Amino acid sequence: MAATVRLSSKGQIVIPKEVRDSLHWSAGVELTLVTTEHGVMLQTKPTQKHKLPAKSLRGFLQHKGEPVPTETLCKPVEYTNDRF
Repeated sequence: MAATVRLSSKGQIVIPKEVRDSLHWSAGVELTLVTTEHGVMLQTKPTQKHKLPAKSLRGFLQHKGEPVPTETLCKPVEYTNDRF
């Protein structure tokens, strides 16, 4: 989606409603303005509430099958040139 906007004398732009709606941007959303070689890019500012503690990921990857002993998991991986 593309839209043409005009820069005001105060350096402000209005993001068209169709664009805001398609991106689910409502009043108060914080945006980051990033300069690129082609111009500028707007993206939503990352919020702290999306960060999770590492322990909340426990059990995220499920293994189906026999339990794997810790000793096996901690073994160093040996690579040979045959694989590449």
